[in-house]
Amino acid sequence: MSDDLSGVWDGSYIQPGTGMVTFTATLVDAGGALSGSVTEPCSNPRCPLRTHNASIAGQRSGNAVSFVKRYEPPGYGFDTVHYEGRVNAEATEIDGRWRLPGFSGAFLMIRASRVAQAATTEQRAKVPSR
Repeated sequence: MSDDLSGVWDGSYIQPGTGMVTFTATLVDAGGALSGSVTEPCSNPRCPLRTHNASIAGQRSGNAVSFVKRYEPPGYGFDTVHYEGRVNAEATEIDGRWRLPGFSGAFLMIRASRVAQAATTEQRAKVPSR
């Protein structure tokens, strides 16, 4: 599989006690080295904001994907989550399992449409730089 996974992905995972959590991930695939960011709602009432931000670092080898998600700032739940999954043949979906010590669950990521990616890029271009 040689499809580049770079782009915007809409995802969800099942969290015990909370249910389904949705997120948006932006991946950068540099020859199989994955990096990027995630934004998702924060279910912890102590969160200073209603959303969590996290960074992603990992790798892709063929259709196998693994990465670590690190919440920034840490301290409002689990700080580091490990993900392992598989990319479908069209490189439009990644599904698999996330894990923490004593917990695990399913996740699914679906590549956002090219139209959505173009709109996001256009919005970013309109934001004044400081």
